[in-house]
Amino acid sequence: MGPKLLFAMAADKTRHVFDTATIDRLEQSCDLLQREPVENFDDPAARRLLGDTEILVTGWGCPMITPEVLRAAPNLKLIAHAAGTVKFTVDPAAYVAGIRVTHSAEANAVPVSEFTLASILFSAKHIFTLRDLYRADPSRRSSYALGDSEIGNFRRTVGIVGASRIGRRVIELLRNFDFSVLLYDPFVQPGDPDLAGVELVELDALMARSDVVSIHAPSLPSTRGMIGARQLKLMKDGATFINTARGALIDEAALVAELQTGRIFGVIDVTDPEIPPVDSPLFTLPNVFLTPHVAGAIGTERLRLGLMAAEEIERFIEGKPMLYEVQPELLERLA
Repeated sequence: MGPKLLFAMAADKTRHVFDTATIDRLEQSCDLLQREPVENFDDPAARRLLGDTEILVTGWGCPMITPEVLRAAPNLKLIAHAAGTVKFTVDPAAYVAGIRVTHSAEANAVPVSEFTLASILFSAKHIFTLRDLYRADPSRRSSYALGDSEIGNFRRTVGIVGASRIGRRVIELLRNFDFSVLLYDPFVQPGDPDLAGVELVELDALMARSDVVSIHAPSLPSTRGMIGARQLKLMKDGATFINTARGALIDEAALVAELQTGRIFGVIDVTDPEIPPVDSPLFTLPNVFLTPHVAGAIGTERLRLGLMAAEEIERFIEGKPMLYEVQPELLERLA
């Protein structure tokens, strides 16, 4: 018999994370206390299961793993989070108790970086504007006129704010294109081998020089509102601002005000608050492409999350180093 494993997540928010094949795979190395996830740690039946649990597999909608929950799980050795950040799920007390923590943020980074790349390519080519011109003018005269201007993806400058796992993935994807890439990240040191060919600059310089700016910084007290009216006004006329990170990084009122001038474009997947007010101009501005926080794993893309968690659990059981273990000193810098 393998270690006793319990799932804890909201079933309605985690469809496709664990398909039958991945659960069957876990069952080869673990003793599944039940296949259905626990959604409320206060439930007496859940408390009884926690008492036996050695591996807790968490996901979106999992209640906070508080010190009280940890006391109800005296045998717990590993928390495997089949989602991105663990900062809103795992209390630091877990580390004090000697419990190891891993997550699937690297798997969630894949679709975000793909979404970002698509947004960059479409933005630099002004595809959204060309779509609107064609709808309004089927003769294509206005479309051809825009196509004769200085738009396109050749020799454009892309500014990346934040060398996070997603930021680095985006930079790697951009190597296949004819872009100059600027990076702002105060934690990056010159000579980082993953960032060869990327120019490290200050934030203001990045905002002023980039044709497309893409945000990939973590949401921390120190980064809240890091981009405000002054930075946005530095952007070139016709430049595009992409945010797939966190809405709180941006002074949203300033962003809306700048977008309302029509001077810049926006691809906005995250906002602050998470759902904008119904009368927000973001819903109606023609120069804004607004999406409902879908850059990360949705649909079958979520299978990567469960598969990565399963692989980490297998490494843990076999005594091998886990690839995505979350060390306690990194908690403060996680998104």
